[in-house]
Order: sequence, then structure tokens, then C-alpha cells
Amino acid sequence: MKSFLFSIIAVAMLFVSCSSQQEVNVYSARHYDTDQALYDQFTQETGIEVNLIEGGSDELIERVKSEGLNSPADILITVDAGRLWRAEEAEILQPFESETLEERVPSSFRHPEGLWVGLSKRVRGLVVNPDAVDNYEELTYEDLADPRFEGRVCIRSSNNIYNQSLVASMVETLGAEATEEWAKGLVANMAREPQGGDRDQIRAVAAGVCDVAVANHYYLAVMITGDDEADQEAASNVQFVFPNQGEDGRGAHVNISGAGILKNAPNKANAVRFLEYLTTPEAQKYFISGNNEYPINDNAEVAPVLQQFGEYKSDAVNVSALGSNNPEAIRIMDRAGWK
Repeated sequence: MKSFLFSIIAVAMLFVSCSSQQEVNVYSARHYDTDQALYDQFTQETGIEVNLIEGGSDELIERVKSEGLNSPADILITVDAGRLWRAEEAEILQPFESETLEERVPSSFRHPEGLWVGLSKRVRGLVVNPDAVDNYEELTYEDLADPRFEGRVCIRSSNNIYNQSLVASMVETLGAEATEEWAKGLVANMAREPQGGDRDQIRAVAAGVCDVAVANHYYLAVMITGDDEADQEAASNVQFVFPNQGEDGRGAHVNISGAGILKNAPNKANAVRFLEYLTTPEAQKYFISGNNEYPINDNAEVAPVLQQFGEYKSDAVNVSALGSNNPEAIRIMDRAGWK
């Protein structure tokens, strides 16, 4: 009888110990060593243990769906607002409130109903051969469809979520009909069929395959700061351009990496605290350094390599539109013959 009572007490103590453990469970599609160092710092400062599962965005979304009510996940971190929209459509996120996040993160980089928040910014701009493109500082996305660029444009596949989000932003600003006309003009101006990733587009400009390409800013930053001498050489022969910067321009297309709190999160309060921590100027410095992204908090310091790109005006479209307009964007790209 005594041993039985001791067993009950032991199990009860274990249950209390486990239930009172301070933790936050993070499913992340980001894979940077600097992120782990940041999570360790959060634990050191708060006593909240960060349990990390990494994977692809779609893989993690499916995992949360399959886990259902038993999912241990508190937070989903992913890249591109289009993928956050996929999580929203899967109905795995819950709204949350934080005055701290509202103060630190501009409204255009937060979900209107509080389902997710941006953590860093990614500019999808233009990379040009400055010797081949006149007045390249004045370029716009619309210029990519201008006949003067026939046979001079490189861009990756329409299957790429970054391109889908760019087109989705144009649907929001220009409307579907005008965006489709633009997409048809872009396809007509391609120097080659879409192939490779963003770095391949940059290399193509440097090699003279095309004069202008579309790429996220950090791919060029990585080529500049990396150890590959060929990539360093290629990067030295191109120029990054923030499009649509004129007085009446809408600004450069900016996407995000961001995070939402999952519907069945067992540690919601800790999850909110974790997201607030990631948006502090101190944490932002480390969070963005792994991939040379721009900080979501304007009070945070920009990485040195990005300072040479200069300042820019960003599109004011709420990035949630990049997700809601994604199906229309894909249909437009298909009709335009964008492979």
C-alpha cells in the first residue's frame, strides 16, 4: 500500500513539474545559426526554454494540421507573407494582441486581425548592369514590360512564392487587368526561360545574359559578403535598385519573414513574450544578421552590407494582401505564359 501511495505521489509531482515548466515550442522554416544563438539568449534572459523544430513552411503547416488538438507547437515562423496566408487558410492560427508589437511593427507588416506579425523585411528589387541600363535609379517594376527591355530581363519561375507575392502586390495596387498586361509584357521581354534561383539571375546579369533581373536584396548581400570569389566578382559588376522610388512612386515591394501563434498553443503567453523579444532592437540585430534582412523595427540597426544599397521607400500595401491575392496572381502568371 505504501509503495502504491508513493507511486501516486511521484506521478503527481512529475505532472506538476512538467505543467509548470516554462517553455515555448517553435516550428520554424528559418535555418540560420544566428537564430539559435538568439533563442539561447532569450532563455538566458527569461528562463523560458525554446524547443525548436525546423522544416519547410508547407511541411510544418501540414504537421500542425495533422497534430490537431494535440499539437505542442506555440509559434510558426516562416518566410513570405504568402506562406503565412497558407497557414491562415489552413485555420491553424489564432489572433493575439500586444501593444508592444503594435508599437514596434508598422501596421502594413501586421495581419489586420492579429493572426501574425512580421519579424524582418525582404525587398524584392532589381539588379542591373549599370553600364547597360540608362537612368537605372529611376526604374520601376512596370518598366520590365516596356518594349525597350525586349530580350533583356531575367527572372525565376512563376512557381516561386517571391514572384507570386510580387504579382499579388501589383494586383492590389494596379488591379488584375493591368497586372496581366504587365505580366504578358514581362514574358515577352525575358532573355531566357525562367530558371534557377535569385543568385542565378544576378550571375546572369553579371555575365551579360540579361541587363536587368528581379531578386531579393539579401541574395546580393550574401554574394558580396560570402567566400565565393566568383560570386564576389559577379556582385561587383551589378547594382541593386529599389524600384518605384520617384515622387509619385508607390515604393519597392517588401515582403517579410513573420510568425503567428498557433490555434492550440499550450503556452500562448510565453509565445507573445517570445515574439516581443524578437522585435527588440537588440534581438533584431542578431535575428536579421543570419540572412542580411532589413529589421522590422525601424529603431534597429541595419547590417553594414545593406548600408551601401542606400535608403528606400517601401510599398504601403499591407502584406496580408500578398496572400489573399495569391490565387489571382497565379492565374495571371499562367495566362501570361510565365513558366
